[in-house]
Amino acid sequence: MTEISRDDPLLFFGCGNMGRAMLEGWIAGGADPAGFIVVDPVAQSLPAGVVHYSGAAQLDRKVARALVAVKPQIFGGISGQLEPVLTADALVLSVMAGVRVETLAAALPGRTITRLMPNLAAALGKSPLGLFERAGDAALRANVGALLGPLGTPVWIGDEALMDAVTALAGSGPAFVYRFIDALAKAGEALGLAPDVAAILATAMVDGAVDLAVGSDASPEELARRVTSPGGTTAAGLAVLDSGLQQLLTQTLTAARDRGIELSKPG
Repeated sequence: MTEISRDDPLLFFGCGNMGRAMLEGWIAGGADPAGFIVVDPVAQSLPAGVVHYSGAAQLDRKVARALVAVKPQIFGGISGQLEPVLTADALVLSVMAGVRVETLAAALPGRTITRLMPNLAAALGKSPLGLFERAGDAALRANVGALLGPLGTPVWIGDEALMDAVTALAGSGPAFVYRFIDALAKAGEALGLAPDVAAILATAMVDGAVDLAVGSDASPEELARRVTSPGGTTAAGLAVLDSGLQQLLTQTLTAARDRGIELSKPG
């Protein structure tokens, strides 16, 4: 089930930024581009070999696997285009924020539904992959995990209500990190550094810090302690940062989570 090939393809229903990142991740991981069918009226510059249609009605076959990557606000109006091209027992992966399994199952009856929340690092094989399916099917989870393996690290979530939190942290989170890097660089500029120098220093610093965090058995809290000498420069900076950072980030994730909840409501 896990191999993507011309004979057993994976259909992309929508291929915007997130879909494209996943497509690139699979191909970089060794999948045959001819094993992917993209249905998207505006997709451009797809990897060579990928099959592209502007509409699902152009397909001359049914597919057993599909990734739904359209905007959640439009899914209800176009789901009828997808249903006829799926086999009766097709596996459907959805990356749409806020669209519940119940809604997907009603639009695509009889299909096996799994919700998925990746981020753009899927293109590099480094995305967290928050997953939910309501049956608790161990075989299905193993197969889906293997299918998604080239994109990053699968993490199964036991309560669908928590997928909105997963979206806020793992899905939206990269944008928050990029904002932080940009803010660090601008702070360096404010201290007199040239913009290009500040940008290089901020980006390289974050890159090294993340690699250390990923490769260390120590927690981020402990790593920060190791960098900090009592009464030193880092301690002075942390005294300011720690005064409001946790509250700000909690508010940030809460706002993102709540928007996901709003997207799940009809209308």
